[in-house]
Amino acid sequence: MKLTTTPVAKAALLIRKPIAEVYEAFVDPEIVTNFWFDKSTGRLESGKSVQWHWTMFDMIVDVKVLDAKENEHIEIEWGTSAEDTSTAEWTFEQRSPDTTFITIVNRDFPGDIDKVVNSALDCTGGFALVLAAAKAWLEHGVRLNVVADGH
Repeated sequence: MKLTTTPVAKAALLIRKPIAEVYEAFVDPEIVTNFWFDKSTGRLESGKSVQWHWTMFDMIVDVKVLDAKENEHIEIEWGTSAEDTSTAEWTFEQRSPDTTFITIVNRDFPGDIDKVVNSALDCTGGFALVLAAAKAWLEHGVRLNVVADGH
């Protein structure tokens, strides 16, 4: 099999909440820890570096915020080491005053083609779960625990 394009991870979902609330859920550690990781060293802001912790997996990810524009997008470089850093971008689109369509694209995976394909597939599934968990939390106040339970 020959690839003609570089694989990326992509997940998207409609969340029935205003765009400001959905955007805030991904930049504010007090909110995002309800549906994704369990600890963060800070808020996502342009030019800032933070760490995300999944204590249940004994995993820490370094996150460098390349750009964050309120209610529009967030772009980060992230990884557990310099050798596995990739770029992820969240795009927020207001569909109505009370609905937001969010798309996450993770790209620039390092390694040979097999590693890139595996990383793209793994991240696609992971981000689909994160979006479902965010939807459950924001719309219904329910913690699905899908990230913790998925491993």
